[in-house]
Parts: sequence; structure tokens; C-alpha cells
Amino acid sequence: MPLEHAPFSHGEYVRRITKTRKAMEAAGIEVLFVTDPSNQAWLTGYDGWSFYVHQGVILGLDGDPIWWGRTMDAFGALRTVWMEEKSVIGYDDRYIQSTTCHPMEDLAAHLTRLGYGSARVGVEMENYYYSAKAHAELARNLPNATLVDATALVNWQRTVKSDEELMFIRRAARISEHIVNLAIERARPGLRKNELVGDILQAGTYGVGDDWGDYPAIVPLTPSGLDATAAHLTWDGRPMQTGEATFFELSGCYRRYHAPLCRTVHLGKPPQEMLDASEALNEGIEAGIEAAKAGNRACDIANALNGALKKAGIDRNGRCGYPIGLSYPPDWGERTISLRDTDETVLEPGMTFHFMPALWMDSWGLETTETILIHESGPAEALCNVERKLFVKDEVLNDLPAPNDGFTGRTHRVTDRLREQQPDVDVVVGGPAG
Repeated sequence: MPLEHAPFSHGEYVRRITKTRKAMEAAGIEVLFVTDPSNQAWLTGYDGWSFYVHQGVILGLDGDPIWWGRTMDAFGALRTVWMEEKSVIGYDDRYIQSTTCHPMEDLAAHLTRLGYGSARVGVEMENYYYSAKAHAELARNLPNATLVDATALVNWQRTVKSDEELMFIRRAARISEHIVNLAIERARPGLRKNELVGDILQAGTYGVGDDWGDYPAIVPLTPSGLDATAAHLTWDGRPMQTGEATFFELSGCYRRYHAPLCRTVHLGKPPQEMLDASEALNEGIEAGIEAAKAGNRACDIANALNGALKKAGIDRNGRCGYPIGLSYPPDWGERTISLRDTDETVLEPGMTFHFMPALWMDSWGLETTETILIHESGPAEALCNVERKLFVKDEVLNDLPAPNDGFTGRTHRVTDRLREQQPDVDVVVGGPAG
């Protein structure tokens, strides 16, 4: 069994497939077609940037799963999956973005050949990677089969993490700490946001020690000022300014596993209402983590948070977290449990969440969050170790990075511009990697 490139042990994949098959049997599904790349990777180890074309995993009630996709990507599957070569199937390039044929024709032929032409076939209908056209073509080419909605069937099997998975998440957490600390350290008036994001991306890719960084499922979210009143803006090329807060919503990523972490920095003196909100938010986070115990419910975390915030006069709406782990763009959430007052899912040891009680107000945004792990007993563990507070920086522009800090990728444009703005300051940016 070619496990040399797969990230986990054979026993770990057997555990995952066994759980999934039990769920299939409970749903009356004879064969499952999985299109979500996170679920494909979880079941087989497949890892490639090929999810812009039709691909997936065929999982019956016995035998090894089969990875199916574009022929040129089948070679990548052979480099990453744990199964033997016979369990990798490629389809011809004539199907790619064609107006006369569709890849689902090829998939239907394989399902028929495998004995599933009249089966109950589970498909992930509410999924970014399974289009309406794909569903229509699969149904047309499997006229005797019954297509049933299996949305999130695999996702729910992923909620409790194994020890092997938790090791990866902890490695991602170390990278998260590193990039959040770096973002806070480097933030200063006059620094263009895109240059700061460049440093974040470089640091995340370098990783920490021998733990190299993978690309995260969400790009850095780093809005400032009024832009930070919105939840999901990215960055631009404007300089950071005194009097504005910037939140950093980031995650380290290790072999596709995430540990999201958010902190907020204010350049200059922040308004008192923001300081008060930060204090209340920290109390709410502490209350939520205390309520995040095995046997409690997802809503207990949300209610504990909201109770603390209401005491401070803050009425926060919406969910405050979601499960995380293995993921691909466009989202690092697992799309199952929601930490909100209506979700009564019972918490189990090994579940991991991004506890994300951000505040987006009329004139500023504040994000302080934690990735948490549910334990057998006691409150949850925050997996990252970065001080939980609103960071305030009063430094002037000439408080610049020290030389030899390892960031050789920065161009000298920033040096030249800062010298123009501060001609009396000896500006040094970058230096040899340490």
C-alpha cells in the first residue's frame, strides 16, 4: 500500500472510512460520490490544486475508495493517496469545459461498470464543488439510479479529531501564533497594507522550525478603520493610519490543517468604548471556554459569551464559532456545528472549534478569537498562546523593523518611501535570513 506520501497511517484512514460507511448505511446510501476536496483528502489523502475541474471520491460499502478526476490530475493522486494505482481513475481532457460533453458522463459510466447503475447514490448537493449542471448530467446518465442528498455526511464524521489530526492542528497553531505576533509587531502608521500582508504570507509559508506552512483556506483578512466594520474584507495598498484599528484574521496551516486566530491592533489611542468592549469580549471568551465542556451543548458556549456581553450593554447577533480542521479554499470551517443559541449539538472530546466572537460596530471592528479543543473533562483548551487583549501601539513611523529579521523578500521600495517620509531616520529593512 503506497503510504509513503499520504499524511496519515493506514489505520487512521480505515477509521475514517469505517465511520463514513456506518453513516452511509444509516442513510440508505449504497455508494457515495464525494466532491468536497476536504472530504476527498480526509478519506484518501488526495492533495492538489485541481478542484476547479470535476473530480471526486467514489466510496462503496466495501473495498477501497476510488479517486476519480482529470487524467493529468490522476498522476497527482498517485503521488498523494494511500490507495493502490487501480483505485485511481482519470477522464479524458476532451471533457474539460466542453459544450458537447460533460465529465459526469464518464463518472456515470464508471459507476455503472462498478455495479451502481441502479443504486442509491449519495451526492453532496449543497457544496461549492458540485454544480447544478453536474447533478443534471449525472442524473441523465444514470437513469436507473436514485440520487440522494448526502450533503455534509462526511463532514459530520470529521467533527471529532484523532490524535494524529490533533498533532497537525497543534503544529498549525504554532504557525498561527507566529504570524499573528508578526502582524502586530510590524503594524505601524505609513506601512502599506499589502506589504504587511506579504510578510504574513511569507512567514506563514516558512512555518515554524521544521513545520512548514501550507496555504490557508482563507487569505489574510486585515481591514482597517471603517473597513474593519465589515467581516470579510481582505487588504489594499493604502498605508496604515494613526487612529485606526486593524484586525488580523489569520490561520497557520500545516498539511491542510488549520488553527485560526484573530487579534486587533489600534494605532494610537483607541476610543474608550473600544477598550470597554475589548474587556467585555475577553470576559465573554473566558465564559465561553469555561462552558465548552464535553457533555455540554454548542449553544452553551454561545449563551455564556452573550451573557457576558449583555452585561456590558453589547447585544451581539449571529453565531460565534464553527468546527475547524482539514480544509481547502474558500473556507476553513467544516460546515456542520454552529456555536449559536439554537444549536444543541452535544460537545465531544476531540472536537475543535474556531471560537469567533468578533464585534463589528458602526465605526470600528474588534476581533479576538481562539481555536479551542474539547477535552474529556474540564473546560476547553485554547490551542494558541497569544495574549488576549486589544493591542495598542503609539509608536511613530520611524520605529522600523530591525535588520537581519529574515524577511529578504521585501523590496527596497518600502525603504525608499520611508526615507522620503522620514529623511533624518536611518532606515534598514530586511537583511540576510537568520
